Amino acid sequence: MAYRKVQLVNDEIYHVVVRGAGDMEIFKDEHDYYRGIFSLYEFNNSSGVTIRDRRATRLKNKKIDRRMSSGDRNMLVEVMAFCFMPNHIHLLLRQINDEGITKFMRKFGTGYSHYFNKKHNKMGHLFQGRFKPVIIEDDRQLEVVFTYIHTNPVSLIEPKWKEKGIKDAERAYEFLENFKWHSFPDYLGKQNFPSVIQRDFLFEQMGEIDGCRKAVKNSLQKNVFCNFGVDKM
Repeated sequence: MAYRKVQLVNDEIYHVVVRGAGDMEIFKDEHDYYRGIFSLYEFNNSSGVTIRDRRATRLKNKKIDRRMSSGDRNMLVEVMAFCFMPNHIHLLLRQINDEGITKFMRKFGTGYSHYFNKKHNKMGHLFQGRFKPVIIEDDRQLEVVFTYIHTNPVSLIEPKWKEKGIKDAERAYEFLENFKWHSFPDYLGKQNFPSVIQRDFLFEQMGEIDGCRKAVKNSLQKNVFCNFGVDKM
């Protein structure tokens, strides 16, 4: 994964997208998704991390494994939302340390690529080009990006729904509530991967559980994403 040579500002929020090279799958099975989740947590650390050692430590201490306390980390970013799709990733990140997003994406990209290539007997680049950071400029854009990230998985059951419209909004919403590989369940209080995300600011901004649920349901019926260009990400 290459990295943009642009100045990313501390305390600002960015929508970041990374894609598999040639739109190849970057998650092939459940183990890959879990490794991606684990990587989001462990690589969000200014100190060096060896995933193999950290996993061994957690297996020996089940309490730490369940809670994944942030007390031993100096986080580079706040991961406010995420979505893992088979061939790409969406992240909503607030930079909290100098060059935090660039460092985090470099560590995540290198670490996950090494795991994936070794497991699947692959060589070469896993990710396509540079990651794409788009700054969030106001509250409205933040709310739209929140819903965009969390409605992405609908395309797994209704391809081209943004262009053609959605056939069954209730079915799609139920699918999103139960889709494990994004942060939406955590915003509904389901304790999916609560240690990975820092949800407090966005949770309040969206109007807590009822507001999050309403925003996603509305977005399944109204394609509002084009206003901020996120439909082209």
